Amino acid sequence: MNIPRAPHPWSLTPRQAIAVQRRMANRVAEAPLAAPVRFIAGLDAAFSTDGRRCIGAVVLWDKLEQRVAEQHVVERPLRFPYVPGLLSFREAPALLAALRELAQVPELLMCDGQGLAHPRRFGIACHLGVLCRLPAVGCAKSRLTGTHAEPASRRGASTPLSDGEQLIGSVLRTQTGVRPVYVSVGHLVTLEAAVSIVLECATRQRLPEPTRLADRLVARAKRGQNIS
Repeated sequence: MNIPRAPHPWSLTPRQAIAVQRRMANRVAEAPLAAPVRFIAGLDAAFSTDGRRCIGAVVLWDKLEQRVAEQHVVERPLRFPYVPGLLSFREAPALLAALRELAQVPELLMCDGQGLAHPRRFGIACHLGVLCRLPAVGCAKSRLTGTHAEPASRRGASTPLSDGEQLIGSVLRTQTGVRPVYVSVGHLVTLEAAVSIVLECATRQRLPEPTRLADRLVARAKRGQNIS
């Protein structure tokens, strides 16, 4: 998969990274999908025990046939410190490298992280979506910003995630009785479509299959297996 070069370096100070987020946030677009999505790239990352490397995993999920079409794991040196709200500057270089290994271009990126549900409206799903020029969805396990009511306990129940008067995402119950996930637009998709796709992909467990399987893949890699 060919991905354009990022319009900024990855070795930045936190202040410089925040300026990049604010500048690039203007490039995020919400738009209806042009066609139904079949191939979804689930993305997740972890860090080596010595704290020097980021391990990035991609699982290309065939939503129609409910199977893994491709999967890849790569690792890259860490260039950025841990700073809340600047996750993409730690993880994106490894995740982009993993995406470049794909033989097939995905129709949508699904990130284990935020999209617009971010203090500067530029979470990792926005960052990757803009750089790859692909539709992207953020599906996070926890809230970064915003307020919400608790959704009903049944599968498919949701409540708005808001920051003041602005709708920034949806709090979605993917399985009856489990904790909800936090869904937000990354790029080139509507919130309604993002919620629908996450729910369709959460076939058996709390997390949607693309990111759940990416999480498992990167966990195995962190234990020293299957790193390419």
